[in-house]
Amino acid sequence: MSIEISRVNKNFGDFVALEDIDLDIPTGQLTALLGPSGGGKSTLLRIIAGLEDADSGRVVIEGNDATSLPAQKRNVGFVFQHYAAFKHMSVAKNVAFGLEIRKRPKAEIAAKVDEMLELVHLSQFRDRLPSQLSGGQRQRMALARALAIEPSVLLLDEPFGALDAKVRKELRDWLRRLHDDVHVTTVFVTHDQEEALEVADSIVVINDGRIEQVGSPDELYDAPATDFVLSFLGPVTRLGGVQLRPHDIEVSREPLPGAVDGKITRWTRIGFEVRLEVSPSDGQPPVQVTVTRSEATARGLQNGDQVWLRPVAGAQTAAR
Repeated sequence: MSIEISRVNKNFGDFVALEDIDLDIPTGQLTALLGPSGGGKSTLLRIIAGLEDADSGRVVIEGNDATSLPAQKRNVGFVFQHYAAFKHMSVAKNVAFGLEIRKRPKAEIAAKVDEMLELVHLSQFRDRLPSQLSGGQRQRMALARALAIEPSVLLLDEPFGALDAKVRKELRDWLRRLHDDVHVTTVFVTHDQEEALEVADSIVVINDGRIEQVGSPDELYDAPATDFVLSFLGPVTRLGGVQLRPHDIEVSREPLPGAVDGKITRWTRIGFEVRLEVSPSDGQPPVQVTVTRSEATARGLQNGDQVWLRPVAGAQTAAR
């Protein structure tokens, strides 16, 4: 294992940030720490980096016990949300900084800077200041600087959180391609479910300082271990006392065995989807249902219609 975390605990006064965290992250894997704000994911990342000390437990990186090692001796690259660029230095000097403080030969530094700038497609901007770059370009510069020291582990703390939606999407695609090229063990923190599902090999869902579930994006989405994982990895609704996803509900204009009947009280089209709000006749809270536009048209679903709802075959609910 590239990173082994054993029984890590961390408190801030009376606040329990992390409780009995056990986690193994394989070499070369791109892992997302996903969870709500304040859930403990950034604290865990900072403990791996050596920027925060655990109250108890061990952190092993590439077979070496790093628990008591300072950050500069862990061979870890760290990228912050807000770039942490040296504003008075050019792009090339920013990328070279980590190598210079390690007193690498000048020729080696120059070659590595050229390699990194080409890797992140910033060669033409090497002499610019960070203020002359776009947000996405500054984040790519920060990644180049972190990778230049050839870290054992690359850690990213909400790396795209300060960017607009379009740039975030572009950088997510770029990060996945970059990781496939360099294969450095990477751990990134995010509260964006789509980002984790799209980019990561493995997702660690953290809530209230505890790990809820670890698995591939498909495993977590298709077989959530808890109601929290089910609800955090996409929209959920409740039908007949069970939580499930709105697209996992069958809608019929005719009575169905075991179905809940109700009336469509809201009909909203969003792109290719139609989102229905159905109020059950037994007075239970409204049920949210998602169907395709073609399905809604074929069935003639309109506001005020009487319909019957039941889970589709194989609908995903939490394991417990």
